[in-house]
Amino acid sequence: MAPIAAGGVPWPDFLTGQPDQPVRVLLVDDDPHIRRVIAQELLGDPRVLLVGQASSLREGKRLVALHAFDVMLVDLNLGDGTGFQLIEFMKHTHPVAEAVVVSAMEDEEHAIHAFELGATGYLIKNSWFGNFAQAVLQVVNGGASVTPNLARRLLRRLESSGPAGRHKGSARAGARGVGPDALSTREREILRFVAIGHTSGEIGVRLGISTQTVNCHVKNVYRKLQVRTRAQAVSLASMHGLLY
Repeated sequence: MAPIAAGGVPWPDFLTGQPDQPVRVLLVDDDPHIRRVIAQELLGDPRVLLVGQASSLREGKRLVALHAFDVMLVDLNLGDGTGFQLIEFMKHTHPVAEAVVVSAMEDEEHAIHAFELGATGYLIKNSWFGNFAQAVLQVVNGGASVTPNLARRLLRRLESSGPAGRHKGSARAGARGVGPDALSTREREILRFVAIGHTSGEIGVRLGISTQTVNCHVKNVYRKLQVRTRAQAVSLASMHGLLY
């Protein structure tokens, strides 16, 4: 029988984050109130374990260096530096860990830069309608977590680089060796689902294929686009008009 998560929601036993082996999280934010709110949500879910908190770039680097963890929640403004710097440091020392930005800055450029650095989530303070523990679980299970209003703007941006902007995007792609036909129709289809935050399991259900097949297509996308994360794949494909 599947374990019951916080709020009485069944959590399938094949997903990462079980009460006996919770997802380990670091929280880095210079706002003590926001940090307290997020920490309370994380502590209230048995699928998640909050292993450390920090309020600055220096303290964040110390936590990253000292702890084993799976996901880092990080603000972009850290007083003595930026969350971008901490994401870069984290990806260098813990390349398989996930980073989720929690920020007051909701413009697309900040979000895209975070994704390019390897983040798999971008949540806007005071505009996030979900649960922070759920966001953590979503990214650690292969999905992405983006505040809905920002996700909508990013989708519009993807649309603007679709059929109408494909020629321009293809020209930029040539500089990196990525041509207009670099991805197959199925790979583009899967990448569009990835762009709006679906996990491999959800994509498999929608397309009638196995999760393993979805992951195989995603790996092929990584290889063809020469990227290492889903966020980087979506960002590069968007800029090059490869999603349509």
